[in-house]
Amino acid sequence: MNLSDNRPRSILVVEDDVFMQAILEEILGSQYLTKIVSNGMDGLAYLQNGNMPDLIIADLNTPKLGGLQLIEQVKSSDFFNSIPIIILSGEESSEKRIRCLDSGADDYVVKPFNPAELKARIRVVLRRMGKLTVAKT
Repeated sequence: MNLSDNRPRSILVVEDDVFMQAILEEILGSQYLTKIVSNGMDGLAYLQNGNMPDLIIADLNTPKLGGLQLIEQVKSSDFFNSIPIIILSGEESSEKRIRCLDSGADDYVVKPFNPAELKARIRVVLRRMGKLTVAKT
């Protein structure tokens, strides 16, 4: 990927809660091209229709296909396995976090979250994946 390209980065958000969808659109929409779907099956369909987001943010507990299953599907695909995934969840258990991270998630953020922290975590993941450069000050 050409790091000098100035195209806006894209994020696929998999979240079933309408209120949380609105919050994430508000937080991310001015900075990223944001596509929101309400379950993991729709997220996979979006990918299989030829869309390659720079990042996926997924709720752990969505209908039809949850976040953990979405991680497993994305990471087992030769075509999509390089897309970083951040899990958003109301579940604070270390066991869930470890399971998601071991399955291939790049980060795990507990709801409710600080919007500035979520944006910082997105920047860190995108930078690590070579999809974002550090701004020169």
